[in-house]
Amino acid sequence: MKHFKYSFEHLSIAIHLVKWTLLVLPVALVVGSLVALFLWLLDWATQFRFEHEWLLFGLPLVGIVIHFLYRWAGKNAEAGNNLIMDEIHRPGGGVPARMAPLVLLTTVLTHLFGGSAGREGTAVQIGGSMAQLLGKWLRLSAADVRLLLMTGIAAGFGAVFGTPLTGAIFALEVLAIGRIRYEGLIPCLIASVLADVVCSSWGVHHTHYRIDFLPSVDTHFFFLHYDLLLLVKVIAAGLAFGLVSWLFSELSHTIKQYAQQFIPVKWLIPVVGAGLLIGLTYALGNRDYLGLGVVAATPDGISITSAFTENGATYWSWWWKLLFTAITLSTGFKGGEVTPLFFIGATLGNALAVLLGAPIDLMAGLGFIAVFAGATNTPLACTLMGIELFGSGNALYYAVACFTAYYFSGHSGIYQSQRVAVSKLGDPWQRAEETLKHVREKRLKHARTQASPAEPPTQATPNAFEPD
Repeated sequence: MKHFKYSFEHLSIAIHLVKWTLLVLPVALVVGSLVALFLWLLDWATQFRFEHEWLLFGLPLVGIVIHFLYRWAGKNAEAGNNLIMDEIHRPGGGVPARMAPLVLLTTVLTHLFGGSAGREGTAVQIGGSMAQLLGKWLRLSAADVRLLLMTGIAAGFGAVFGTPLTGAIFALEVLAIGRIRYEGLIPCLIASVLADVVCSSWGVHHTHYRIDFLPSVDTHFFFLHYDLLLLVKVIAAGLAFGLVSWLFSELSHTIKQYAQQFIPVKWLIPVVGAGLLIGLTYALGNRDYLGLGVVAATPDGISITSAFTENGATYWSWWWKLLFTAITLSTGFKGGEVTPLFFIGATLGNALAVLLGAPIDLMAGLGFIAVFAGATNTPLACTLMGIELFGSGNALYYAVACFTAYYFSGHSGIYQSQRVAVSKLGDPWQRAEETLKHVREKRLKHARTQASPAEPPTQATPNAFEPD
C-alpha cells in the first residue's frame, strides 16, 4: 500500500484533497450558519442596547448568570480558544459540543448589557466545537481531529469577518509563534471560503472600511517606489501599535490574576468588573466604549468607522477601549478580543496620524490590523486582512506596520496556550513548544527575584577543631 502511495503520488494527493473537502463541507455549512445566527443576534443586541440605556445596570446580574452557567454546564469549555489550541497541540479530553451554544448565548448577553467585547472568540469556539463533534461522530484519528479543529478555526474566523483568505492563514499561523502548519493549507482555505459563502447566503452583511489614500512615489529618490518619509512614520507607528498590543495582553492577564487572587467569592468577580464599567462610563460621560464598537450609538460618537475620519477619535480613545475590554474579558464576561483590538488600533492610528502628520485613514487602517497582529502574533494573516478589507494599494505599509508590531509586542499575546516555536529574539532562549503562559510566569518570577533585596551571604561558623 505504501509502495502504491509513493508510486502514484499525485493520485494520492488528489484522494487526500477529496477526502478533506468532504470532511470540511459539513463543518463549513454548520459553522457558517451558526456564525450568521450569531452576527444577527449581535446586531439585534447592539441596537436594542442603544435604545434602552438602562440595560447597563443589569450587567452585574448577567455576570453572575454567566459565572454559574459555566460552573454548572461549562466545565472545561471555560478555557475557550485556549482549549482548542491545547487540543490541537496535545489532544486530551476534547472540545465539548456544549461550548458552541454556551459561548453564543453568553456573548450575546455580554453585548446586550454593555460589556466591551468582540466576536472572533465566539466564532472560533463555535468552529472548534462543531469540528470536534464531527470528528467524534466519524471516529476520526487523533491526527485528523487536530486538522479538523484547525478548519473549524478557519471557518469561524473567515465567516465572522468576511475575510476567507485571512481566516485560512490565521488558523495556520496562530497556533505557534514563528511556525505555520502547512498540512492544513488546503483544508483550512476550503473551510474558510465555504463558511464565508454560507454565512453571506443567509443575508449577513459585513462592515465595509475604506482607505482613500493612494501611495505616491518619493520624488527625491527616483529608485524608490514608495514615500520614504511616510514609510519611516509607518515604522514608528508600528512600534507604538506593538507596545499597545503588549499592554492590552499584559493588562488583561494581570486583572484576571489579581481578581482570582483577591476576590475569594468567585461570583463576585463579574459583579466587581461590571461595577467598574458602570462607574467608568458615567465618569467619562459617554457610552462609546461599551459593546462592540463598530458603530456608535450617536452620530458624533467614537467608533471604528469614525476613526477613519478627521476628528473621529480623541488622543485617548484607544486607552479607554483597552481598559473597558480588559476589565470585561478578565472578570468573566464572554466574547472575543479582536474587534476591540480593531477599535484600539484604529483610534490609536487616528491619534498618531495627527501627531505624525500622516494620512488619517491610512494610519487608522494600519492600527486596525497591526494591533491585532501584535496581540495574536499573526503578522501574515493581518497583512492579508488589510488587503482583503482595504485593497492592495498600500500592501507594503500593511506589512511594515504588522511585522513591526509583531516584534515589539514581545513574547506576549492574548492566547496563553499559543506556543513559541521560534523566538523573536533570534536565539533559542526558550524550550521548544513553551506556551506564552509559561513564558509569562518565568518573566514575572525573574522580575520578582530581581526586585527582592539580595540576602547577605551566611558566614560559616568557625570549627573549634580546625587549626587557625
